Amino acid sequence: MADTVDIGDIPKSKRPSDSAFKQQRLPAWQPVLTAGTVLPAFFVIGIAFIPVGVALLYFSNAITEFVYDYTNCVQVGSLNRTCAEVLSSKEADDCLCSVNFTLEKDFLGKVYMYYGLTNYYQNHRRYVKSRDDDQLLGRLSTTPSSDCAPFAYSDDANTQPIAPCGAIANSLFSDTFELSSEKYGQVPLLRTGIAWPSDKKIKFRNPEGDLREALQGFARPRDWRKDLWELDVVDVDNNGFQNEDLIVWMRTAALPSFRKLHRRIDHTRKFFEDGLGKGNYTLKINYSYSVSEFDGTKKIILSTTSLLGGKNPFLGFAYIIVGSVCLLLGIVLLVIHIKCSKNTSGINSVSQRTPYT
Repeated sequence: MADTVDIGDIPKSKRPSDSAFKQQRLPAWQPVLTAGTVLPAFFVIGIAFIPVGVALLYFSNAITEFVYDYTNCVQVGSLNRTCAEVLSSKEADDCLCSVNFTLEKDFLGKVYMYYGLTNYYQNHRRYVKSRDDDQLLGRLSTTPSSDCAPFAYSDDANTQPIAPCGAIANSLFSDTFELSSEKYGQVPLLRTGIAWPSDKKIKFRNPEGDLREALQGFARPRDWRKDLWELDVVDVDNNGFQNEDLIVWMRTAALPSFRKLHRRIDHTRKFFEDGLGKGNYTLKINYSYSVSEFDGTKKIILSTTSLLGGKNPFLGFAYIIVGSVCLLLGIVLLVIHIKCSKNTSGINSVSQRTPYT
């Protein structure tokens, strides 16, 4: 009778299977880089990139923009005390300052108001992940995501969760602005239409029913002075997790110096149908967002847009520089190829029997 062999006694083989992928027998294309293939590529890239860069630069320069740094604006009623000093000394939670400026030319077309911050690292790994996406979708839970720590609960006993939790929401930009023209009076500013429609419809939702009742048992973020349902006292639909100021802030910036859309000029109002006219303006600022702790600055930006969006000359310069470098390299390599390449006319007559000389 034949002996039986236990399958468990057979040693396992580490040999890979005999397949084209694991045995590296897949066909591959290995191009031979010759002057006939490389030089045309350089010229094509150069000829294509330079016009594109010029067009991008043209559209960027066509945008009218006004930038004002209000980091050290002086408190109203004070001779030389800045609002930054008032907030740093903890004398008050906010400060009122006023800025007068002049627009030298008309801002034609749609005009937008941005705020800009510098030296602010929203791209920090722990900062970027410090949020609860389920909570932002209106699915409230008494146990927020662990990514929100240490901004998940309002008390040390972890009994009252925060909504919205996390470092991003806790650091929401809180300065507010009022813009007025010396000639036409108050400039109408719209609070809606500043966030991506996909964000407001898909990524941010309010819980069902009355928002205040749904948030019973939840605390507001520690650095907020308003509750979530009070972010917009004018438009009740622009409140809660679907508040557009909150949505814009929650989309973190990739670089430490950035700008975010804050308001739109209402061009349906009289005197502002064609844009923002040149002249003298006054900007009243409720200064409540301190940046002196991290040596940052704050700016207010008024800008028009083009077909390609806001002002950004970097992309145009990048295309022009890359195209110019490729064109220059193509010319240099072409000259080298013409002057230094060997004559290959005699190679065709060479055979295995050709004697060496």
